Amino acid sequence: MDTSKKMAAGITGFASMLWLGLTAAVAANQRRLVFNPTLEREVQHPRSSGHRTRPVVLRAKDGTRLCGWLMTPTIPGPRPAVLYFGGRSEEVSWVVRDAGKLFPNMTVLAMNYRGYGESQGIPAEIHMIEDGCLLFDWLATRGQVDARRIAVVGRSLGSGVAVQVAKERPAHSVVLITPYDSILAIAKRRFRVMPIEYMLRHRFESIKHAPALKAPTYVLRAASDDVVPHANTDLLVAKLGRLVADDTVPDSDHMNIPYLDATQDMIAGFLTRQFSQPLDAATAAAADQKAEAPATVLTEEPVIAAASAVPITVSVTPPAANTPILPSPDLPEKASA
Repeated sequence: MDTSKKMAAGITGFASMLWLGLTAAVAANQRRLVFNPTLEREVQHPRSSGHRTRPVVLRAKDGTRLCGWLMTPTIPGPRPAVLYFGGRSEEVSWVVRDAGKLFPNMTVLAMNYRGYGESQGIPAEIHMIEDGCLLFDWLATRGQVDARRIAVVGRSLGSGVAVQVAKERPAHSVVLITPYDSILAIAKRRFRVMPIEYMLRHRFESIKHAPALKAPTYVLRAASDDVVPHANTDLLVAKLGRLVADDTVPDSDHMNIPYLDATQDMIAGFLTRQFSQPLDAATAAAADQKAEAPATVLTEEPVIAAASAVPITVSVTPPAANTPILPSPDLPEKASA
């Protein structure tokens, strides 16, 4: 074999080893590529100006403790409610601060995923969906909640959670902020040379569940989005069962979109209009059937007990050599109202 052939064979062998090594690294670290838990609160002392605010600690079916906040309107009587699901790097205390503007006169439940904030455990798609369904059930049992009028709102990664929860539960309305067709599709775009479809377990394939959604759905896009391309959102929108509107927020990007006044006004307006409409027969029947059926509901614990416990912190920040599937720059600060 001449020198040039030996060099070509050597380069091919090295490239093959490198490809196998990178593939193995992606397979072993996929949780780090999909999730990026933020442990520190974005707002140290969260309080909603338009709600009574209280921290809640709920125990999931497997005993994992989930921490977050329940916000109740000052107006008495059963009110419409919102269940919020955050993004890949999002700690949800900011939702409490902005709830008065985002969700006026609505009960709001914002809980951190497993491994995020003060919630225990390790994030995984299967747990996010299971916990999300149980959170919906728990919220529906609150005396101040109209169980037939519960909306789910999901941002970025959380849009995939919201879609699946809305499919499994009688959601009244759905709001998806910078949603995608699937994490698998985005991963395949970022890791073109790897057999990512055989490795990725946390796929969040919203496009498969979208046709089954019966709830009116509102999509909000960022004007400039380098995380979820509009093409991925287009594919999801084309499959949604009941798309009401698909809007782009001016001067927004993937990271600042939920904090903008324009975004918050659009979400508040959509939900207020939806909640003010008479219930259709299908929505009312589904909610009533769910209310009558026995359900596994999260157990609430005294917050003081959780405060004395040491949260499980999960170090899942991607190493520098890895490329996250959904990038996570620092979240912008927003001044308290």
